[in-house]
Amino acid sequence: MKNLKKILNKSCIAALLWTALFLSCREKIEIVNASLSPEVPTQVVHDFVTSYTDSAILELKLISPLMKYYGKKDVPYADFDEGIEVFFYEGKDNMTGQISANFARYTESKGLWEVRENVIAINDEGEKLETELLMWNEKKDLIYTDKYVRITQKDQIVMGNGLESETKFDNWKIKNVTATLYIDE
Repeated sequence: MKNLKKILNKSCIAALLWTALFLSCREKIEIVNASLSPEVPTQVVHDFVTSYTDSAILELKLISPLMKYYGKKDVPYADFDEGIEVFFYEGKDNMTGQISANFARYTESKGLWEVRENVIAINDEGEKLETELLMWNEKKDLIYTDKYVRITQKDQIVMGNGLESETKFDNWKIKNVTATLYIDE
């Protein structure tokens, strides 16, 4: 009888250990499966700063408090959830423009940037573009939006819906001008 109790106790302990082991493995499997999910970023970078050069000449500098790269998506992309600042250069000390926004998404395979929420772009002439959405196609050297825009120049403010311009924001065109306000100096 004592032997039977010992065997039952050992069996119960063994069963409990197997159950605990199985449950802990299942939790680890769930964690591993979650990390393989395309909804989880494959890279997270805090205080992200990068510079792009061509033939050792600085062309742009990008700064963001947080970058999340989703490499497991069908079309991988990087999100900048906490905002972004991009500075354009023609050489080290010659800044030609800048863009800032509260959010940005970059899809490398398409060469496409989507910047939104409080978007401000300033060119080397001091012209300031304000909108809530701006698309930037690197491959076509084109920025565009179909949303409301406001462009402030030295002598006027132009408002409207929709805009197209080359990346440097030198030659821009508002598709539907709704108002032009002239500024007296």
